[in-house]
Amino acid sequence: MTMNASDLRALLERVADGRVSASDAERHVLGALQASPFQDLGFARVDHHRAIRQGFPEVILGLGKTPAQVAAIASAIATRGGTVLITRANKAMYDAVQEALPLAIYHPDASLITLRQEDVARGKGAVLVVAAGTSDLAVAEEAALTADLMGNDVERLYDVGVAGLHRLIGERERLSRARVIIVVAGMEGALPSVVSGLVGVPVIAVPTSVGYGASFGGVAALLGMLNSCASGVVVVNIDNGFGAASVASLINHL
Repeated sequence: MTMNASDLRALLERVADGRVSASDAERHVLGALQASPFQDLGFARVDHHRAIRQGFPEVILGLGKTPAQVAAIASAIATRGGTVLITRANKAMYDAVQEALPLAIYHPDASLITLRQEDVARGKGAVLVVAAGTSDLAVAEEAALTADLMGNDVERLYDVGVAGLHRLIGERERLSRARVIIVVAGMEGALPSVVSGLVGVPVIAVPTSVGYGASFGGVAALLGMLNSCASGVVVVNIDNGFGAASVASLINHL
């Protein structure tokens, strides 16, 4: 028996309107809490209570894991009814996961494997993912697909970098509609500052490792974003589309 934040809210609503008795609700909640909070696979301890605390199940980072390990962790999450999200995944990992979970989907452009199994509470508005250039799309898609899986309406605005600023200015209406904006950019990382100067919502900046030698694998973009003169800009790590989507989802669910 599992229960996430959405399940608990629905149960409380049913108690409030008399469809479920308090004793039945107590029994249901206690059953969920008494289930093992984690599962020891020997090489990993799968956190089955992550959804209770944070509203979304544990996410699997594929980096450094074997395909067999990734598949075993994914199966443990899926068996408890959780939605599966694997980041930095490759085709070999997908082949192993699909043997156990045939409905899993591989997104090669974003290096993600997903399996949507449960309803997630919907965010209040739209998360807009903005990418400076086509070279940034792998990170942008990691952010967009993650935000979607976490229960957000996601819009995309790609190839609007500062080298052709008119492309961005022409999308002022879409920028103004968003509740939170993720901006993905490499090179000098100027785009988040420009976007933040045009809107009144949080901007989550994602530096990418795109750029020539002096970009130092994304460090130049990271420092540029950290030194933004625009208010409302927060910064995640280099190429961390997943992290940006997680924060954007929390904001959008407030």
